[in-house]
Amino acid sequence: MDSEFNSIVFSKNVIEFVTVANEYCNFIENSEKTEQSDFISKIQKFLPLLYLKASMLTKNETVTEEEPEKYVTEAHYAKINNTLLTKFGELDSYKDLTDSQMNETTEFVEHSISEDLSDIYQDLKDFIYIYRLGDVDIMNDGLWECINNFELYWGNRLLSASKSIHLILYTKSGIDVLTKND
Repeated sequence: MDSEFNSIVFSKNVIEFVTVANEYCNFIENSEKTEQSDFISKIQKFLPLLYLKASMLTKNETVTEEEPEKYVTEAHYAKINNTLLTKFGELDSYKDLTDSQMNETTEFVEHSISEDLSDIYQDLKDFIYIYRLGDVDIMNDGLWECINNFELYWGNRLLSASKSIHLILYTKSGIDVLTKND
């Protein structure tokens, strides 16, 4: 039993990451209750903290044969995404390089802040559900998947969304839209 508590899933960095991930998920789930400008201001602060905590995690190895279970359904994802799309409104869309094109071309593609935040939410919420199960082996594999997805996918999405949110908050056109909507 003591060896279980020495597992990576109970390390300081993982506990801090779980705490921030849980707060992020709760904030996203309750975003309907927040005014647009307040929401954008708060999410601007969440994203760097989430990135920092995820980047401090140590890559572990899987211990089971099964892939961790997914808990966020398509309907749940769609509800979160639609809420965020409504929250961002005309500010949602931005142009960026796609992941697979970064080294091949300079063509920009349309992206969505709400989709980026929803993708991050989905991975983190699935991990939180797994973590709450309390089974150390399953938690370990959920952590591995979360770190892997951070490295390959949602870490870049977080940075792109963060840059777009920065532009919304600190450029005249973004500020004009925010003040018009509030």
